Amino acid sequence: MNAPNTTIQASAALQTASEKSLEQTLSRALEGEVRFDAFTRGRYATDASIYQIMPAGVVFPKHEADIAAALEIARQHDTPVIVRGGGTSQNGQPIGAGLVMDMSRFFSGITDYDPSSGTVRVRPGTVLNTLNDRLRKDGLFFPVEPSTASRCTIGGMCGNNSSGARSLRFGKMVDNVLAVDGMMADGQRFSLSAAPLDQNASPDARRIMERLTALARQHRAEIEDVFPKVQRRVGGYNLNELLPDDPNFARLLVGSEGTLALTTGVTLKLSALPRYRVMGVCHFPDFRAAMETTQHIVALDPVAVELVDNNVLVLGADIPLFVKTLADITRGKPNCLLLVEFAGDDLDTLRHDLRRLDQCMADYGYADAVVEVVEPARQKPVWDVREACLNIMMSMKGDGKPVSFIEDCAVPLEHLADYTDSVTEVFARHGTVGTWYAHASVGCLHVRPILNMKDADGVRKMRAIAEEAVELVRKFKGSFSGEHGDGISRSEFVEPMFGAKLTRAFEQVKDAFDPHNHLNPGKIVRPLKMDDRNLMRFAAGYGVVEPRKTALDWSQWGGLGGAVEMCNNNGTCRKLAGGTMCPSYRATLDEQHVTRGRANSLRLAITGQLGPDAFTSSEMKATMDLCVSCKGCKRDCPTGVDMARMKIEFLHHYYSKHGLPLRERVIAHLPRYAPFARWIAPVLNLRDRIPALARLSEKMLGFSAQRTLPTWRRPWKETTRPADPQDVMGDGRDLVLFGDTFNRYFERENLEAAERVLRAAGYRLHHVKPVTGTRPMCCGRTYLASGQTDAARAEARRTLDAVRPFILNGARVVGLEPSCIMSFRDEMTALLPAEETSFIQGKALMFEELLASDMAAGVITLPLQDQGGRIAHLHGHCHQKAFDAMRSVETVLRCIPGLTVKPIESSCCGMSGAFGYAVENIDVSRKMAELSLLPAVRDAAGDDIIVADGTSCRHQIHDGAGRDAVHVAVVLDAALSKTRRA
Repeated sequence: MNAPNTTIQASAALQTASEKSLEQTLSRALEGEVRFDAFTRGRYATDASIYQIMPAGVVFPKHEADIAAALEIARQHDTPVIVRGGGTSQNGQPIGAGLVMDMSRFFSGITDYDPSSGTVRVRPGTVLNTLNDRLRKDGLFFPVEPSTASRCTIGGMCGNNSSGARSLRFGKMVDNVLAVDGMMADGQRFSLSAAPLDQNASPDARRIMERLTALARQHRAEIEDVFPKVQRRVGGYNLNELLPDDPNFARLLVGSEGTLALTTGVTLKLSALPRYRVMGVCHFPDFRAAMETTQHIVALDPVAVELVDNNVLVLGADIPLFVKTLADITRGKPNCLLLVEFAGDDLDTLRHDLRRLDQCMADYGYADAVVEVVEPARQKPVWDVREACLNIMMSMKGDGKPVSFIEDCAVPLEHLADYTDSVTEVFARHGTVGTWYAHASVGCLHVRPILNMKDADGVRKMRAIAEEAVELVRKFKGSFSGEHGDGISRSEFVEPMFGAKLTRAFEQVKDAFDPHNHLNPGKIVRPLKMDDRNLMRFAAGYGVVEPRKTALDWSQWGGLGGAVEMCNNNGTCRKLAGGTMCPSYRATLDEQHVTRGRANSLRLAITGQLGPDAFTSSEMKATMDLCVSCKGCKRDCPTGVDMARMKIEFLHHYYSKHGLPLRERVIAHLPRYAPFARWIAPVLNLRDRIPALARLSEKMLGFSAQRTLPTWRRPWKETTRPADPQDVMGDGRDLVLFGDTFNRYFERENLEAAERVLRAAGYRLHHVKPVTGTRPMCCGRTYLASGQTDAARAEARRTLDAVRPFILNGARVVGLEPSCIMSFRDEMTALLPAEETSFIQGKALMFEELLASDMAAGVITLPLQDQGGRIAHLHGHCHQKAFDAMRSVETVLRCIPGLTVKPIESSCCGMSGAFGYAVENIDVSRKMAELSLLPAVRDAAGDDIIVADGTSCRHQIHDGAGRDAVHVAVVLDAALSKTRRA
């Protein structure tokens, strides 16, 4: 295995005397956080591009005084400053060898809002979706909506001149920014807006803008001749915005990528939310057909026309999050799709627009090729697929990935088909193919050739393809940077695109604002080399050095390193609402506690870039500690980063080196001592009745005294005798009810209710005992929680050996605890060879999955009584969400007459097994629950039912809201006809 790049390793793991001085001075001056440790620097060394540059350190300003102080101190230490928002840039904009200033954590929020005038002023760290959630209440929205809207910040959008799917109607960021407040490199404050410049511009800002306005007018002929005549142009600086007689000076800063000044506030122009939106999904037999037809569809005046190419259709069909949606909107086997949206306030008019679209398609030879999507509930998942196109394509396993560097070239629509053909030919000459998606409506298609950036030949091909693409863009009179800015990838091509005269003018713009080159150097002007491997994530010599032997099977990714590298830093895990991931980030807003941050730390650690033994260090442990193993990333992450499984692997190696603490031993061995502990249940239960014992357990074991522990009970006993596999009749009604440790010893009423419901439905229950010993079966979940993979493997084998003959004869395993049943589908396949687990795949089901599927097939019925209009509020366990099992819960509950089901939109409850009991996690655990779950429970009426299938979820609801939540089995049992319940 190659040794890691020593230069990168040293820059991450070691700190110079100058950096130490910088850190100390900043720490004394700033109220916000200052971090210079190797792990934090590593997390901020990358964005969503191919590049990686270790910064000197990272600061998290809380207010403008912090920003001014950081600028001054960095200037004194001759250290560049790089401002960062969500870190989702495609071209290396927010990374560099200086001081990174993360605006997203503390410096956010609305500072002024006037709905009547349709304007809002926000701090730069404000996330777009968070802003629009607030504006929606007044029928307004900010219409520049890139696919990263769930995590991108307004400051980052302003710096990048972002656009989005609906730019055809609403334009780019530069068209919607009214004013920018900021600071010069020396900390001088200014405000720029429309002419004439007022006193808030500051004397220096006025002088600079007067000088640059003269510069723009001096180059008017070149600007009018050379600047591309397409909407999507974000390359260089916006000198064209200074040509009108009444310019808005703020627009010069839009798209400047933090190279001119720091933004402290942005005033935005808002738009009215359309009352209705409708969508037509146009099917095409080949790519060129879609490109040729786009200009004719645009003539119908849609709001958006977005491409979904064949790669997305093929790869998306294997991603659980998107399977159902793709099946809903596709008919037959199209090669690619165009998503066409119309919006307005009259639904009949929009339906007419869809008919016009259908006729347009027919006129050009594609009859009956439009799937109409009118219902809002159907439209959102379709847009989710489109917004995830990039990440779906990045889910390709292996070293070859779609690489961003000519990603968003834009050409006039009449040249779109010829341009895409020409680029495809370029790829073929270099032995590769490309992926395509995005904004067909404005001729801006995101294209990525598939290259292996770990290989020098891949880097060579990247340079060659970029140079040929520039010539094509010039030939077709387009823009080389159409949406994602210049950064490192494209700044070298500013001069080939704009010519020497305008490039020198751009340099004068930079020098006027930042004469000492302190702000984000190497971007737009005087660029870094786009193919310098020392600036890349996969530098020369990159390779995994530890662990040398893994505890789990990572073969489908080519090893642990390949699995970790599936994180392309797209930042979906940073979203603050919807889905499950990443609950710890939502509570802390700390990059350390988000899936992306953990993946970056793991990647740097296992490749030796954070120094020796980093993988099993205390810093790595701290990085993984708040991962609650919710598996949300397994489903919500478009590239399928499975951090829960990675945490098991990490903990295996960490505790193998450092030893397993007493608390983790107590938790891990619970299934083994539970049969004996239940005999002293009265003694064990004293812990929550005598405060001194709770405090003692906190001191000795680390279980928070503020948290009650599960109450030991008389355990569940199956009512049937041990069965023989030959008793299985194989007609679909034979079941093994898996009694997990938690329900068996702490909440037996759930298993008892499940038995009654299953028998009432006509199932036969088989009492299965392990082949060896008298202890009940166990899935190994408690061992996995602390990385005890050998013990978990033994438990898995013991259970599988017991149920195998029953399954092979036609029975199924059904259980109540999501984390346990999902272990059969997930962790067991990583612990054991396929030949030991294949027989049970598809045969281990959640209680509600079994009922929902068999009721839909007409196999069973349940005699359920009317509940008289009661309401059930449903909270989903994270693993149910991760494995798309929540629909089954809703289905069976909706089968109960007179019961209204209201799903609670929530992420993790914050307990995650034993996580929420730990004294060091109690505050974060509660904060997770308070984000949405507990407020929703408190708002429920007193006689409403709270439903939660997870043991720990029910515990959190009881502790945090004082309400008793029940398993769905209990709800069904209570609704059974009395004659069938016995």
